[in-house]
Amino acid sequence: MKAEIIAVGTELLLGQIANTNAQFLSQKLAEVGINVYYHITVGDNYERMLQVIERAKSRSDLIIFTGGLGPTQDDLTKDVVADHLGHKLVTDEKAMANIRDFFERRGTDMTENNRKQALVIEGSTVFDNDHGMAPGMGITQEGVTYVLLPGPPSEMYPMMENYVMPFLASLGNEHQIFHSRVFRFFGIGESLLEAKLIDLIEEQSNPTIAPYAKEFEVTLRITARATSVEQAERLLRPVEEEIRNRVGEFIYAVGESPLHQVLYEQLLVKQETISFAESCTGGTVSQLLTSVPGASQVYRGGIVCYSNEIKHQWLDVPLEVLETEGAVSETTARLLAENIRQKMGTTYGVSVTGVAGPESSEGKPVGLVYIGIASEKQPTLVKKVQVAGQRRAIIGRVAKNALYYALQQLHCND
Repeated sequence: MKAEIIAVGTELLLGQIANTNAQFLSQKLAEVGINVYYHITVGDNYERMLQVIERAKSRSDLIIFTGGLGPTQDDLTKDVVADHLGHKLVTDEKAMANIRDFFERRGTDMTENNRKQALVIEGSTVFDNDHGMAPGMGITQEGVTYVLLPGPPSEMYPMMENYVMPFLASLGNEHQIFHSRVFRFFGIGESLLEAKLIDLIEEQSNPTIAPYAKEFEVTLRITARATSVEQAERLLRPVEEEIRNRVGEFIYAVGESPLHQVLYEQLLVKQETISFAESCTGGTVSQLLTSVPGASQVYRGGIVCYSNEIKHQWLDVPLEVLETEGAVSETTARLLAENIRQKMGTTYGVSVTGVAGPESSEGKPVGLVYIGIASEKQPTLVKKVQVAGQRRAIIGRVAKNALYYALQQLHCND
């Protein structure tokens, strides 16, 4: 199936907002083996939109629109698509009831133009909008499927996940489902991961394999099309086994949870706690962990010990060590990890000290970092890491490394 994504909105052409919807949709379609051949952006103009649709119909089997479903005069998407198809727009009563209920809950009057949001293309499958007012819709005519989605990501993303993906599965078989498994990797880049699995990626059509980088990690999703979860599992199993045989050492979790979420969950299960002493990351490691709701159950606190004075006065690193070996050293990382653990009374203490750039420090290169992990049950571990990139990227990668090595130490204590 050849797919095309059409983003509607003059604000996109003016650069007022970024078209993140197209990226999300391309990723979701790739997960189920649907190839996206074109990304098109068009302004809120009837004639130009009609021309874009005519061109898309001539070359694509699936056309997905985002935006232009709102209540104002420049929201033209469903009007233009309906005219292109020769269908009327009709009111979806469920959507209309949801719109009325929305205004009643807010205690405000509904203006007449909001009724426009309840209009759908006659004969289409309607997708509920669980996070807004304008429903989405899908319709197939002359072998081409048209899917219309709202523009706001907070509305479009869940609609795509919950309603459109099952709709797309039903196009080939009304009983067909998509069933996926997500592997999360650390310590291997996207290009190397793909190189190790390239034959599987190129040869597989069901299940499909889709790798992509995300927030200094790499994710791999395998998706099977089947008539039941059980059948899909049978299709996924040999592919998973082969992936684990080749790159299993880099898998830190299976599922949607990112690294900091996994660390939190495992600390919670083990009823253990953690604290951080951060120099070059400036509190980034703590910020990641505390972004998880309920983090206070496992995280006691941390100290951003940016200067040598704070390392000495607050975390008891001897001045002799700082003056001879330096703040960026194995000894400093070990002492920071051990002392933060003792002061916070936690199961684990993690330290990060290094050179984030843009210039070298203490005669040591940009990207050189030492990560210490102290625990109650194991000798303190210090990892020497050399990362590349600009300052922001270095800080992000180092923070992820700190979380990853902390997670590994948890496993060593099992």
